[in-house]
Amino acid sequence: MVVGCKIENQEMGFQASERLYLGMDFGTSGARYALIDKQGTIHAEGKREYPNYMKEDSLDWALSWKTTLFSLLEDVPVHLRPLVASISLDGTSATTLIIDSKTGEPLARPYLYNESCPDALPLVKSIAPINHTVCSGSSTLCKLVSWWNNDDSDKKSTMLLHQADWLLWLLHGQLGVSDYNNALKVGYDPEADSYPDWLLSQPYAQLLPMVKAPGTSIGHLKGDIRTQFGFSEDCIVCTGTTDSIAAFLAARATKPGKAVTSLGSTLAIKLLSTTRIEDARYGVYSHRLDDKWLVGGASNTGGAVLKENFSDEQLEKLSEHINPMEASPLDYYPLKSVGERFPVANPKMEPRLHPRPESDVEYLHGILESIARIEAKAYMLLKDLGATQVDEVFTAGGGAKNEKWTKIRERVLGLPVSRATQTEAAYGAALLALKGCQ
Repeated sequence: MVVGCKIENQEMGFQASERLYLGMDFGTSGARYALIDKQGTIHAEGKREYPNYMKEDSLDWALSWKTTLFSLLEDVPVHLRPLVASISLDGTSATTLIIDSKTGEPLARPYLYNESCPDALPLVKSIAPINHTVCSGSSTLCKLVSWWNNDDSDKKSTMLLHQADWLLWLLHGQLGVSDYNNALKVGYDPEADSYPDWLLSQPYAQLLPMVKAPGTSIGHLKGDIRTQFGFSEDCIVCTGTTDSIAAFLAARATKPGKAVTSLGSTLAIKLLSTTRIEDARYGVYSHRLDDKWLVGGASNTGGAVLKENFSDEQLEKLSEHINPMEASPLDYYPLKSVGERFPVANPKMEPRLHPRPESDVEYLHGILESIARIEAKAYMLLKDLGATQVDEVFTAGGGAKNEKWTKIRERVLGLPVSRATQTEAAYGAALLALKGCQ
């Protein structure tokens, strides 16, 4: 199976039969790869910034991603490439490409994850069930409808793919395959495992890709790529997922009741549940993960508020003086600007960061404790909406490094809270590649 890498195998302490699994993450500002074995040990990893290519007067994102994909393959150590058994990758949710279904070439510039198409929203709302995930200007379906209504070309041989689908196509060569995590925001129903009738009856339904479970083998790595980079003949390519789900998978929270809180510039929570819940008022929706549901919501509180008030150095120094076992009497609602949707749906909610005590330590304690209370309220809301009750929380993002905050959160949540060992989406994508091989 593995030819001509005996010497390297000995150097690495490998068995000749040891296979590796490659995951790549295409995030908002750059891409990473992680190469793992079946125990989950990382054998190589790396990252690349997206190069800036211009097309007319805007960035040529498609070319930039494609170049980065091959740069990452190039970055995988040469002696490890023949050991790679499978490849998967993730992309940003709702990043959409309209392509030529014969050549795979993009017919328009990609619609990025955070781009909104308000022109299509009234139409989408008129066909979709009330409060459906697609009823947001930045949904994939709004992007498709906007393109369909504004493009004059002959639409016979066109197809919609998500960023991850298109990049995987470059590797396996079979056009028109997606996964049910990426396809959620175009209207795919992961529970029924099909597109709903209200969507299939639309004229643009012909553009929709076929959908498989994430981490499903699609086919072998294309011959020319295999030869160029030295991957093995039996290396397969598997369906991918979105970047936030790959990051959840990385934490290996595999049982219902396990959750990941991401403390970045905002506070995002994801909980593994046996029941699916959806509530557009709070921006709560569920992604399917095999026979379970990944329920998520995001608050506007988080690290951005801390950064406005303290430098990294101050955060570190002041935290040392906090007693995390003592409750702070300060009751804040730390927001960077007006508006909150989860766990409180109030677009007019004002930030509350007063009264400010004289002591900076007390002030920071009050903010950290208040964010922890919002997190507790968020998990409570998910339970009230019908999700599995949380019993353990893993933490990702910059806030995971603050041990005093972790202790405060443990006390406020009344649950074990720990830092997730792995939080890189590329690692989660590598776990999907491993799944596709089993």
